[in-house]
Amino acid sequence: MKKSLFTFVFLVYAFLGYAQFKPASFMVNGYTLPYKVMFPQDYDETKAYPLVLFLHGAGERGNDNQKQLTHGEQFLIDNFHVSDPAIVIVPQCPADSYWANVVRHQIADKMTLTFGVSDVPTQPMTTLMALVDNWLSSGKVDVSRVYAGGLSMGGMGTLELIWRMPHTFAAAFPICGGADLTKLPLYAESTAVWIFHGSDDSVVPAQNSRDIYKALKSLGCDVEYTEYEGVNHNSWDSAFKEKDLAAWLFRHKK
Repeated sequence: MKKSLFTFVFLVYAFLGYAQFKPASFMVNGYTLPYKVMFPQDYDETKAYPLVLFLHGAGERGNDNQKQLTHGEQFLIDNFHVSDPAIVIVPQCPADSYWANVVRHQIADKMTLTFGVSDVPTQPMTTLMALVDNWLSSGKVDVSRVYAGGLSMGGMGTLELIWRMPHTFAAAFPICGGADLTKLPLYAESTAVWIFHGSDDSVVPAQNSRDIYKALKSLGCDVEYTEYEGVNHNSWDSAFKEKDLAAWLFRHKK
């Protein structure tokens, strides 16, 4: 009986949480990007709200417009639905593509990542930028308070997006990502960055984030770096527990 009650309560809680996000899609030049959108509680259409963009990892790619909230859903609801009201958009990258333009070479269980081979954006990135621009021109968004974050592939996407749109984002939080170091000067003075990584990441080496932090620091960027000792690739679990993350984001404005 207790197990059945627990299961019921869990399912109700999960449904109520997930129901905060409404299905949406955006099409430009014949290409469609599915996404979820969450509006603040007691949303007022006459007001302009902060915009938070969250990019999922490679494991959540697809076209079901569901999996992209596998990680981070509760973090987004807890922080941006009531306490710090914002419009939150969570797009989904197709299974055969990637947010960032990165060369991935995998042999057995070892993967290498190479950034900066080409400056041509992937199709999902191109459409994502158009989606962001669409929201910024909607009148619903406070354009001085626009933020981006993501994990793994989404961390890489975050770091690419902010150099492609260097005057758009007030702050960003890439988790276990990587980036083309030559592009950091494009946003170092305009976007604050809080980087997260696990020291024992076996998928995306922590050295990526260490190098980005060091370079951004030398460029005068408002940057912070948190490395979780002994944590593997799932450093997002720890990052989502950072009590000051949402407040840190909102301390920054354009």
